[in-house]
Amino acid sequence: MEREEFLSLYRHSLAHVLAKAVVEIFGTETQLAIGPQIADGFYYDFLLPRAITEEDYKTIETKMTEILKRKEAWRREEISRADALKLFADQRFKVELINDLPEDELLTVYYTGEDFVDLCRGPHVENSQELLSASFQIKSSSSAYWRGDEKRDSLTRIYVYAFPTRDELKSHLAMIQEALERDHKKLGAKQELFLFNETAPGMPYWLPRGWKMYQTLLKFSREIQEKHGYQEISAPLINNKKLWLISGHWAHYVNNMFIVPGANGYVKADAEVDGVVSSLEGLDDEAAQQAAVKITAREPLYLRESDDTMAAKPMNCPNAMITYKRTIHSYKELPIRYSEYDVLHRKEKSGQMNGLFRVQEFRQDDDHTFVMESQIESEIADIMAIADEIYKTFGVTYRAEFSTRPDDFMGDIEVWNRAEASLKKILDQKYGEGGYEINEGDGAFYGPKIDLQIKDALGREWQCGTIQLDFQLPHNFGLTYQDAEGNMQMPVVIHRAIYGSLERFIGIIIENFKGAFPFWLSPYQVGIVPIRPEHNDYAKEVEDLLTAAGIRVEADYADKNMNEKIKYYRNMRDPYILVIGDQEKEARTVSITVRGQKNQLHGVTLEQLVAMCKKMNEEHLIDLIGEVLA
Repeated sequence: MEREEFLSLYRHSLAHVLAKAVVEIFGTETQLAIGPQIADGFYYDFLLPRAITEEDYKTIETKMTEILKRKEAWRREEISRADALKLFADQRFKVELINDLPEDELLTVYYTGEDFVDLCRGPHVENSQELLSASFQIKSSSSAYWRGDEKRDSLTRIYVYAFPTRDELKSHLAMIQEALERDHKKLGAKQELFLFNETAPGMPYWLPRGWKMYQTLLKFSREIQEKHGYQEISAPLINNKKLWLISGHWAHYVNNMFIVPGANGYVKADAEVDGVVSSLEGLDDEAAQQAAVKITAREPLYLRESDDTMAAKPMNCPNAMITYKRTIHSYKELPIRYSEYDVLHRKEKSGQMNGLFRVQEFRQDDDHTFVMESQIESEIADIMAIADEIYKTFGVTYRAEFSTRPDDFMGDIEVWNRAEASLKKILDQKYGEGGYEINEGDGAFYGPKIDLQIKDALGREWQCGTIQLDFQLPHNFGLTYQDAEGNMQMPVVIHRAIYGSLERFIGIIIENFKGAFPFWLSPYQVGIVPIRPEHNDYAKEVEDLLTAAGIRVEADYADKNMNEKIKYYRNMRDPYILVIGDQEKEARTVSITVRGQKNQLHGVTLEQLVAMCKKMNEEHLIDLIGEVLA
């Protein structure tokens, strides 16, 4: 039996043991809902006669162990709908599930011993004895609406960690503890990087320290792109609905866009064409989207020019198309690379937002490159080189996923075939055949793509980088270039991001570095601590010297205890803390406390200090010392 199959079998079986334990503890008033396995265990939903507390966890775990030691046999039984309804007559959630099944559905139940039965497809173990070696621990409990509907019953969901051995459970719990210590939401607050406020859900406030780091990431990206021939543009943050109809976003993405109604709101067109009314007035979200799909299938002539409905942009793509179209282009100009860091907004459900990992306002290191088909291969190879340089700087590894033509693709199939062949050739050359994952049919409707999945310090994978070929937007916007023979051809667009969402990327690196960032990336790189007020003049001289060299410095000149100043800079994880007293002032040197090091560096000259700081900034070093004093 494969490991995943085994995990599914015994976690699902343990969910039944949990349900039996809860019934034995809380009584037959307990209503059972569902209990599926999840990535690190399982959960079960109950309607209980009273609220559960953490004090109940141990009681439940002890009861589960007691049940396992009974070594009860498990029995599968096929049952008719009528008998199932009779058997679960006092379990209303089970009755609802039974009634919702197709008439011809084969119903099965599993008995654990003779006194507990649950509706289930299985499979399960044959005897509880098989689960005695399993190691489990209740993780938490929470509220959960029946079938995710807030108008239905609020149930108690009990989460349980479950692994085949005690060592695996211990290892997982250690990883969970490490994840808590690295949690970017906690570290972000502790180190004064960002905050969230209920007045702007999912839209981070960047505090001075966090914004310095944000700008450093942008600067690093800009420097690399400048070397590779990118031109940066900026475009409006809201656009008229007409733009989103042309691009197709109104049809495919309207429910995730923030709409800005104009002075007239939604207005009707002067006429109907083929029964299509270009008005969204009075329609709910689903109906509006269906109407938008019909409208988008035709030229957007049915919108009245007076329609001033706007939308905050969720993507930069259409703005790049407008920028390209402003003039006639020759093949000699291609490739044209437009990078863009504008603010984007995407509407998310409240339950989906998660710190910086999923937000409603963010920036991307976006680019839209316009190429001839013959340039696709070389351009994407250059993009992969950029990705290598950026990810290596942060010490993260990544793997590539290649997504091919979906069933609902748009455009010429021969162009798709050539594009996929080009991407495959690049990946084969870089990773070798089989060195990357192929997701058949998972490409975007407008073109195939390569996604770059980076691995964080806890082994989790995050899709950050993406490289997408697009044949549809150039067609929608009527983009052309003049070839060598003077004929007008349509360019191919490459959508590209390496960080992806900067917000998500920052969340990842906060957790990767546990808030102790490399020198070049730290919000403040040097904290200066004059021991007494008479050392302030020399401390200010050091501060000014470092600032002039492009080093981010903070200094505390207040007349207070030196250790209090040092403690603050340590809590902020500043890489270097300079302590300045009589000896340093007289010798015109500094003493450096290096983050994470026990011993101080004494007698460092100002020239050495500036040189070592500049070296770490210019070379984007991860280590704080290395050979900087050599």
